[in-house]
Amino acid sequence: MTTLSTVEQQFLDIISKMKAYSEAVSLMQWDLRTGAPRKGAELRSEAIGKISSEVFKLSVSEEMGECLDQLESQFDSLDAPMKKMVKDARKEYNRSKLIPPTLYEEYVVLTSKAETIWEEAKDKGDFELFKPYLQNIIKMTQQFIDYWGVKDTRYDTLLDMYEPNLTTAQLDGIFGQLKDKLVPLVHEVQQSTNKPDASFLQEAYNIETQKDFSSYLLGEIGYDFEAGRLDESAHPFMIGLNTQDIRITTKYLENDVTSAVFSSLHEGGHALYEQNISPELARTSLATGTSMGIHESQSRLWENIVGRSREFWKRYYGELQRRYPEQLGNVDVEQFYCAINRVEPSLIRIEADEVTYNLHIIIRYELEKMLINDNLSVEELPEAWNSKYESYLGIRPSHDGEGVLQDVHWSFGGLGYFPSYSLGNMYGAQMMNKLRQEMPDVDAKIEAGDLLPIKDWFTEHVYQYGSLLTPAEIIEKMTGESLNPQYLVDYLTAKTKDIYKL
Repeated sequence: MTTLSTVEQQFLDIISKMKAYSEAVSLMQWDLRTGAPRKGAELRSEAIGKISSEVFKLSVSEEMGECLDQLESQFDSLDAPMKKMVKDARKEYNRSKLIPPTLYEEYVVLTSKAETIWEEAKDKGDFELFKPYLQNIIKMTQQFIDYWGVKDTRYDTLLDMYEPNLTTAQLDGIFGQLKDKLVPLVHEVQQSTNKPDASFLQEAYNIETQKDFSSYLLGEIGYDFEAGRLDESAHPFMIGLNTQDIRITTKYLENDVTSAVFSSLHEGGHALYEQNISPELARTSLATGTSMGIHESQSRLWENIVGRSREFWKRYYGELQRRYPEQLGNVDVEQFYCAINRVEPSLIRIEADEVTYNLHIIIRYELEKMLINDNLSVEELPEAWNSKYESYLGIRPSHDGEGVLQDVHWSFGGLGYFPSYSLGNMYGAQMMNKLRQEMPDVDAKIEAGDLLPIKDWFTEHVYQYGSLLTPAEIIEKMTGESLNPQYLVDYLTAKTKDIYKL
């Protein structure tokens, strides 16, 4: 008779093997996006597909199924981490078992190639180059939904992959509240005569100096360079190979000194989460974020609530000014603070201000629903994109590189991901409200550059758990209530009224 401990070890052995393969895939993907020779992209994509297929086969193997059956039969005897791993593995097993392995491999190869093509298409502003890849990604995604089974809507099936148990009906309500509060705020700003001057941000800023400053700030927030590295890519990202190797990238623009600063802080927030997961979970499937919304709460919080605060720049503006005396020598910290927090409609999501950013996400969310639920064709997508930007933000892209091609997500099949960014804003504001209650001197700490206690607080309440707790459990355990968008509205309203003297 097989003992429980023997079955647990068999299960963990499968998980360990899957993680080893996944680490190899992550390393290949990181290399593909940070400087691999372009001519090697197609063969590299095929190799990624082959190895990813092995992970997939392990997740639906007969051995995995037998382990899950036996562990579930003695579920009450399992400890909390094992219970959560079994639940997660069963959910993935039931979903993936429905997908033919050859179809999955074909999809991985497609998306690996699509990322390389997307990068070229974006640079050229050439949607026609990327269109056939996106058409195939949408087609295969619809096939997967048919295999998995439709939830309330087809898009709900995808949303559940990134935000478990969240529905479009709930999201429509949450986003409706945001639109109702933020659109009037944007209108008030547009009527204000107190417009910050941001012209000095667009001067020429040496890129090597930007690299130095980005690395410096990452060290200040507690990013461990001995367990990670900072590189450059077309679209900033974080990738975790294991808990001791969490890599991030940023993008440097010579005529925009803040772009790399805030994308580095953003990806650094993701990295802090994964670098500070409990060592006890390091070799398990729980050594990752619990949802993309909770993950984005950390990236958006460090980028904006901390990184765009007046207190942060009272401490760090002198460091930036010292590096760029010609560009910033005559600009004081209050001018800089107001400039980096100006509210104005813009085309590029990752460079958007905190208030209008959420409208960028709502546009993508609505377009994704149209693609998946309403048969919007990929052919019609650029015009639908441009029309929504004109309607929501009053601006229209001049070419597809600054329009429908600007984000990498659809190229890797990340349909259902975008809502996580706004959810992250909401989670982050709610978490920061709780942090202020428990650490009343947090602003003084930020102004003193004493940021590690903040990282330690989030390690205690979020990071250490990896995906052991659900998003609902994280936010309720920390704040005593479920997700509440009002904290974000209050934060944005107070900050914006202060800057624009409304």
